[in-house]
Parts: sequence; C-alpha cells; structure tokens
Amino acid sequence: MKLNQPWKTIIVDDEPLARLRLQTLAGEHPGKFEIIAEAENGEEAIEKINRLRPEYIFLDIQMPEISGFDVLKKLDYLPKVIFCTAYDEFALQAFDTHCIDYLVKPLTKERFAKTIAKLEQINNSSPAINLNKLIEQFNQEHRKNEATSIPVKVGDRVIFVRLDEVSYIQADEKYVTVVTKHSKSYILDSSLKKLEDKLPDYFIRVHKSYLINKNLLKEIRKHFNNRFVLILDDYNQSRITSGRSYYPDIKAMFEL
Repeated sequence: MKLNQPWKTIIVDDEPLARLRLQTLAGEHPGKFEIIAEAENGEEAIEKINRLRPEYIFLDIQMPEISGFDVLKKLDYLPKVIFCTAYDEFALQAFDTHCIDYLVKPLTKERFAKTIAKLEQINNSSPAINLNKLIEQFNQEHRKNEATSIPVKVGDRVIFVRLDEVSYIQADEKYVTVVTKHSKSYILDSSLKKLEDKLPDYFIRVHKSYLINKNLLKEIRKHFNNRFVLILDDYNQSRITSGRSYYPDIKAMFEL
C-alpha cells in the first residue's frame, strides 16, 4: 500500500538557499509534499520534528554544532529521512540510519525525480537495507573521474578511504587489498578489473595483480626481462615489479 499523499515534510538545512532549492523542487511535484516547517539548525530541527511529527524530513548532514546524524539520535519520533549532503563520504553512513535516500548537492531535478519514484514504491514500513547493494549504487552514481573515496565494508560499518591516500591495490584470488600510504590495508570483495573501471586516471595497471597510484610514484628502476621496479613514496617505500606485458605502456607513459 502506498503512503497517503501529500506527505507532511520538514526541511532541515543551515543554508537558506539550500532550503529554498528543496522548496522549489518539491513544488515542481504538486500534491507530493506538504512542507509543514523548516529548520535552520539541529536544535530547531529536533524541537519541530518531535512536535510536528512529519512523515518525511529532508535533512542536511553537516550543520554547525549538531549534525544531521546527531539530530536523529536525539529524536523521540523518527520520520523517514532523505539526507542532503555536499559530501559523498557521508552517503552510505546515512543508510545506517532510517534513511530512505540521499541527495548529493547541488541538487538536480533529475535526481530529485528519482527520489520521488522511490517514495512512491515504498510502504509504511522502513525498507530493508542491503549494504552491498548500497555500495554498488554509490559507485554507479559517481563518475570515476569525480570519485574521491572508496567505500569499504568493515564489519557492520562502511568507512571511506580517500583515493589520494591509496598507494596501491593488489589482487589476490577473488579479493583485492587496498593499501594506503600510511600502511593501512582493507579487503574488498571485488575484482581488480571492476575496480579499475571506477578509479580516477591516476591509478594505472602495472601488473595483472597491481594498480598503483602514479601520484605517489617516487622512482622507477629497470629490471631484467622487460620489467620495472616501481618504488612508491609511502610509509613502507613499497616496491612493485611490473609485469612484462605492461613494459611498453609504462615506458611510453614515463618516456623511459
């Protein structure tokens, strides 16, 4: 059964223009939302949500003093939440709450329409959360040259590893290991090929089992049998020997 409409909704954002943008987008879908209040900070949001008990809230994540996540912790009534954020790394953390969807600023008409379609499909119970599916969605919605971090599942949490801090990525059977320049490592249940397609161009394949961050490349030494030893400027001064089939590409890329 679909939810009754219009949906009683509160907009929470510390930026007046962001609140106005949401008002405008909601107004372009007549009969869907009844905006019953706005809040410009976390304290005001907590008071109005508890008192007015909306069905939905559009909630900014990063606000001064009280964040969007902290707002939810202090509610005695929990509506369904659409997070609005300018920070991609918060996207999956949002789904650890009762979040229905997230919108990355600047908000677009097309993405807002997808949120409307999602709300039309759900019923009065909160939807089941599939963490792996959300990670896949996150990767699909961000073009690879715009990606700044990679979501990594750690137990029942998702953390975000900054790509500019990744030294290299190594494949081992069905898993890949992400190693940062600080010598931290994380295991992904993925293939190197799938990962390579989503990464920025500064990650280059130098071996069938290795991708390296060329921005952290410190030195290249010629090795026997048409190979190179690539030394990275990370905590361990990591040394990776390239594969023979990658010799021409590496030679041309670095004009060796």
